[in-house]
Order: sequence, then structure tokens, then C-alpha cells
Amino acid sequence: MNLFDLTGKVAVITGSTKGIGKAIAEEMAAHGAKVVITSRKGDVCEEVAQSIRDTGGEAVAIPCNISHKEQMQALVAETRKVYGKIDILVCNAAANPHYGPTLTIPDSAFEKVMDVNIKSNHWLVQMVAPEMVTRKDGSIIIVSSIGGYRGSATLGAYCISKAADMQMVRNLATELGPDNIRANCIAPGLVKTDFARALWENPEMADDRIEGTPLRRLGEPRDIAGIAIYLASEAGSWTTGQTITVDGGVTSSSGR
Repeated sequence: MNLFDLTGKVAVITGSTKGIGKAIAEEMAAHGAKVVITSRKGDVCEEVAQSIRDTGGEAVAIPCNISHKEQMQALVAETRKVYGKIDILVCNAAANPHYGPTLTIPDSAFEKVMDVNIKSNHWLVQMVAPEMVTRKDGSIIIVSSIGGYRGSATLGAYCISKAADMQMVRNLATELGPDNIRANCIAPGLVKTDFARALWENPEMADDRIEGTPLRRLGEPRDIAGIAIYLASEAGSWTTGQTITVDGGVTSSSGR
């Protein structure tokens, strides 16, 4: 267990009131981390934080809309006030307001995707990395998507943003590696979350995806959490600049 022990570490996980972010927060807390639950709605953040505390973990709720830089600054400042530091940053929150051809996406929707999925991650890293540099230790994790590897006729802007996240961690790994800071992406396949509900709740679409997945099932949020634990812990101490794919084998297959 020592390789995966997060005791004494402080983790900020954006978009952690549901889906993949919530699963990562729960598992990090179970492995000893003090976790910050954050999303837009304060009452929901507190519910999730309380559920972690009820099971013996340590968690605090700090609401934040990552579209607003000042709220992110407040998130970082409040975390330091409560816990004194940030060891692990998980950029999980994302947006996809447009489903359809790239040629029809409004400027406002395109800008929102780029702002939330790329710029907010950039902002948070700028706010958190300096203390990691001073401490000579830290782990930055960005939740990307297998969409960053593939073309899409319906999720074009989203896929562009997720490919950019992969390049972001390569840049960060190169820049911050000499200070013992790791930066990595996780690229999930189709996971049964509220974010992807339109895909997996459609029986025909879900069956097609399952048939094209070598493990013959869709992902569950907890399937992604284990990789996050690895990347945040001593087990991942020599892993940086990587995108680790967790998709049931979809991208390794010649199927759908």
C-alpha cells in the first residue's frame, strides 16, 4: 500500500461532485488524501464532502465556477487557508455545449469549450505550480478523452480541446520536471457519467459502443480513479508527460 499511499497530501479536484471527478475524490480520500470538493453549486459540494467524511475520509467543500478566474483564485487561496498547501491538482471539469458538425458551432459555444477545457486548466496550473516548484514535489493530472486522438463529426471542438490538454501536459512535464513535478493526462473512453448521458442512454448507440469495446462494457467512473491514484502517488513518481488511456480497449481495436 505504501506505493499508493496519499496520507498527508492535499488534492484539489475540479468537477468533483459527480462522475469521474467524484470517484477520483472518493478514492484519493480513501488512500489518505485531504480532498477539496469543488464545482459550481455549494450545497452539492458540501453533500459530497460530507459523504466522504462520513466514511472516514477528510474533505472540504469549496464551490468554484472555473469559467471565472477570480473564483479559481479564491479556490486556491481558501484551500491553502484550510490545508496549507496543494500537492495534487486534478483538472477534471469540462464543457461541451455543442453536439453536431463543427461547421455549425456558434462562436460562443466554441469559445466556451476552449475557455473551460483549456484556459481554465492553464490558469489553475499557473496558480498552483509555483508552490510545487518551491516544495520540489507535486502532481498535475488533467482528465482528457480518447476524443483527443480521433476525429469526430459531432464533437469536433471538444476533441480539439482534449488534444490540447494532452499537449499541455507534455509542455508542463518538460518545464516542471526538473523541479520533480509530474504532469499527466488520463484519456477515458465512454464512461457512464451525466456528462456523457446523451451517448450511453441511447440504447442503439450504447450497444454499438459496447460491441466495439474489447472488454464489452462501458466505463464506470471508478474505472478511472485507479489511474489517478497511481499518477498522484509514489507509484507514479517516474511517470510524466504521458496520456494514459482507459477505454476498455477501444483505441487498441480495429473495431468501431
